[in-house]
Amino acid sequence: MDLTDRQRKWLFGGLVVVLAAVGVFLTIGSGGGHHGARAEHASTPTPSAPPSTGSASPVSGPTPSPGSYDIFSLLPFTQKDFTTAADVARRFTAAYGTYRFDEDPSAYLNRMRNLVTSDVLNQLQQGVAAPGTIAQRKQDQESSTCDATLDSIRDMSKDQLIFLATGKQHITKGGKTTDSSQQYAVTMTRSGGGWVVYAFAPADVGDK
Repeated sequence: MDLTDRQRKWLFGGLVVVLAAVGVFLTIGSGGGHHGARAEHASTPTPSAPPSTGSASPVSGPTPSPGSYDIFSLLPFTQKDFTTAADVARRFTAAYGTYRFDEDPSAYLNRMRNLVTSDVLNQLQQGVAAPGTIAQRKQDQESSTCDATLDSIRDMSKDQLIFLATGKQHITKGGKTTDSSQQYAVTMTRSGGGWVVYAFAPADVGDK
């Protein structure tokens, strides 16, 4: 289900409030109350026991540890969804920035065929198969390898995640190697039980 801008804001706002409440609960439950009791005991004489009023004593229970809290129970997707989508986004970004001047364009496209939608594959094909691009790379004997890292999440919903990913290219041209870095907005969508790239663009002009 696609979310409107207002719904996205409410979603993020709700997550912040819930996470803050959880943090306060864990902080208080892990020792805040005991510290206060010790301070009061040190500053005042011990009073005599008051008569019983018959009221029930507070029930104490085990304090949950922060590491055991399932944060994904608050999100519109599972941990497996997130991990799978993130991995595909990273692999796509690395594959997109890796090529060789003497490589057939079909080999370049095949590395991304299972990571993207058919529309994105068509866009990639139009770009890499452009006569000017092929001729220029062959003339310059240009090749590139690319490493990719995920920086953050720009937006999310049940069926869509937008990652900001940085591709770091090592470009060899005319016998000289230079480094180049570009951040992309990579939009992931569900497909056949998995996740594929639905859209991508430089982060400053991508999905916002």
